[in-house]
Amino acid sequence: MKALIVIETCFGNTEQIAHAIADGLRSDGAEVHTVQADDPFSPQGFDLLLVGSPTHSMGLPKAATRQQARTKGGHPNSTGIAEWLDTLPTLAGQRVAGFSTVTGGIFSGSASKVIEKHLRRLGATIDGRKDFTVRGTTGPLADGELERARDWGVRLGGRSAEHPR
Repeated sequence: MKALIVIETCFGNTEQIAHAIADGLRSDGAEVHTVQADDPFSPQGFDLLLVGSPTHSMGLPKAATRQQARTKGGHPNSTGIAEWLDTLPTLAGQRVAGFSTVTGGIFSGSASKVIEKHLRRLGATIDGRKDFTVRGTTGPLADGELERARDWGVRLGGRSAEHPR
């Protein structure tokens, strides 16, 4: 199985989760590529597409929230998942999953929920979504979240036989 993980990260927490998911996928023999949303690449030719982002203002990061992250010491790119999703053609039948980092609480929202909605509108086959908790805006990740991410990667990789291309 070939998997592509597309991420946006500001403080490195979402990237850590992506690497843990990749480790889980690789444990099942998957070939995994991880790229930033602003890198030039094509999502075509992959058996599984994972899309991950931090949660900002109850959804995906935008220019204003990326600027706020910079003022807090983050290193976001100038564009991210929101802009990337807007450029995608149809993903009819493409197996996808979304994930995000969240601070928790009823008012934090979830970028993974927004990602799932975008991917569903593009005709993708949704194979799940997960949120991973960070302690505060800049992190660190909550205890056990990297293990949870790796385990999710193992489960996604184990389902590859259920979704032949």
